[in-house]
Amino acid sequence: MPLTFLQKRAAQAIINVFETGTPGGDYAMVTLLPGDSGHLTYGRAQTTLGSGNLHLLIKAYCDAANAALSSQLSGFLRRLEDIDLTLDHDFEFRSLLMQGGADPVMQDVQDAFFDRLYWTPAEVAAGNLGIGDPLALAVVYDGKVHGSWIRIRDRVNERHGRPDTIGQRGWVHRYIAERRAWLAGHSNHLLRRTVYRMDAFSSLMDSNNWSLALPFSVRGQEINQHVLGAPPVRVTAEDTQQRTLRLTMPTMTGSDVEALERALAERGWAINIDGVFDEGTKRCVTQFQDEVGLVADGIAGPATLSALDLA
Repeated sequence: MPLTFLQKRAAQAIINVFETGTPGGDYAMVTLLPGDSGHLTYGRAQTTLGSGNLHLLIKAYCDAANAALSSQLSGFLRRLEDIDLTLDHDFEFRSLLMQGGADPVMQDVQDAFFDRLYWTPAEVAAGNLGIGDPLALAVVYDGKVHGSWIRIRDRVNERHGRPDTIGQRGWVHRYIAERRAWLAGHSNHLLRRTVYRMDAFSSLMDSNNWSLALPFSVRGQEINQHVLGAPPVRVTAEDTQQRTLRLTMPTMTGSDVEALERALAERGWAINIDGVFDEGTKRCVTQFQDEVGLVADGIAGPATLSALDLA
């Protein structure tokens, strides 16, 4: 069963705490740890210069409409593409990254980028294993962000069995134990220091919080509904003069969202008609846009609404 909006946010908040120390994630955080093979890291999920992903993130930002620092950061794209390690200590570049983190466009780009790079692959990997609990998916997501997910997954399958033979939760318990042992014995001292990630997951499992029911704490940071976003605010038709509908926090709700969902359902998409623009709504909008030849961004603007006879 798909995670709710808040369950997904809670799962991501756990890894945000691991990566940047705050449940909401620090979009402006620039880090350079001695001995880190990734070199300079940046953003909510600390993407790295050495992997080439920092280049892809900054390019996506520079290509986005209304990016405040596009002209300044675009001058660094070639060096990013070449994985120029002198950027580790380029004060101008690092300063621009930190400034960029305050730009709402950068925050949107990071959210979409990290979903594509880590969250969606984690959902696929969990689905392939038959793992569905929100906490279990958070564990898989952590493996994708932190690295070596496949190595530890295969080790657990070989030594203990797959989830369909030992049970989903039993498998996750064994994964946590195997990954903790692997981290604790790693030759890289930076990885050895991250065993706290597995200890945090173990604590959540010990409290039987597989659904990630709020509130709960990770490394002294409380994750609650206020931190993850206020509850949706209902609006009426009078308040929704042809809004552009998209996934936001708090979620967009109202009669216009319900009309959008109903129009998609009438065209064959399996969608909950509840008036809440959540992940499922975005996914169906994206699929519809792709089918009719529109930009498949999951945002229901004038062109998409017109194609659905809603404008």
